[in-house]
Amino acid sequence: MAPIYLDYNASTPIDPAVAAAMRPLLDEAFGNPSSGHWASAPAKAALEKARSQVAALLGAAADEIVFTSGGSEANNLALKGTFCSQKDRGEHIITTAVEHPAVLGPCRFLERLGATVTYLPVDRTGRVNADAVRRAITPRTILISVMHANNEVGTIQPIEEIGAIAREHGIRFHTDAAQSVGKIPTNVDALGVDLLTIAGHKLYAPKGVGALYVRRGVTLEPLIHGAGHESGRRAGTESALLAVGLGTACALAQDLEPMARVRALRERFWQALQRRLGDRVALNGHPQHRLPNTLNISFVGQVGAEILQRHDGVAASTGSACHAGHVELSPVLKAMKVAPEVGMGAIRFSLGRHTTDAEIDAVTEQLTSALPLPA
Repeated sequence: MAPIYLDYNASTPIDPAVAAAMRPLLDEAFGNPSSGHWASAPAKAALEKARSQVAALLGAAADEIVFTSGGSEANNLALKGTFCSQKDRGEHIITTAVEHPAVLGPCRFLERLGATVTYLPVDRTGRVNADAVRRAITPRTILISVMHANNEVGTIQPIEEIGAIAREHGIRFHTDAAQSVGKIPTNVDALGVDLLTIAGHKLYAPKGVGALYVRRGVTLEPLIHGAGHESGRRAGTESALLAVGLGTACALAQDLEPMARVRALRERFWQALQRRLGDRVALNGHPQHRLPNTLNISFVGQVGAEILQRHDGVAASTGSACHAGHVELSPVLKAMKVAPEVGMGAIRFSLGRHTTDAEIDAVTEQLTSALPLPA
């Protein structure tokens, strides 16, 4: 059987249209976008067109987009940049226990610099309670950071509700939208966010490029100091090549119609597994408030890593790590209070634009025929 890729939440292939848009910049438009002469003009034009494309996807203005090296840098800029620019106002940050390490890591670092961080719990579906966010606010709160959708189980957080709470209290609000951009609507005004993170390689753009939306009027201390690139928010010569890749991917992502097909395919996959395995398979994540491409399921009583080893032609991710016979649940599943005997069998299947019906049927057959019969 040909290899089957069901790990689109980890990384996506570069879309052919993205590659085609980037190709001319390998030979042309080689100038520094900031140089201000004839060789820089084509690179500058390509960079600014890409910035407008990213902004259009988010319903933002072009000057609110900062190009970064990826989602991790964008998250670090949002958190560290806010803390350093707002520490005279306070030091308290609110986030959740299920954030990506690119948010939790900076939070732990900032605690070493004097920040106090509240890590809110989530329910069994992986969702935070918006009222819990409200109750966590103190007079010293300077930032709320809650991911739009979880990378592991796909659960979508109540961002609009949290955004309204943040506005009511005059607190800056950041969301890591690396997994949601291009899959569900991400209009920054509808979400009520001041800062929003994009990662190119989750969006059919290359690795090594991302963006941070920064609402007008929001000031951030730069992570990278130097010259005044990106309106003084990130020093370093911009890569027009990578920006064009991200901009083209964002232009393609304005059409969410392909996600309807992906959602239907994911539901077909889940229903087939339920039909064949019954209570030997369990859903992890919210049954409704979930990314259309993500299916995180536990094969009860099994070890997810062992299942994938038996099907090494299927690319997917496990929700547990196996060390010397001991299975350690992921921090997300732990935070969701998934029972160990359930969580150790977790596998995340994430579908994409290129996933076919035949691939889903083949994986369904493999998984169900190879599992041991119940005792």
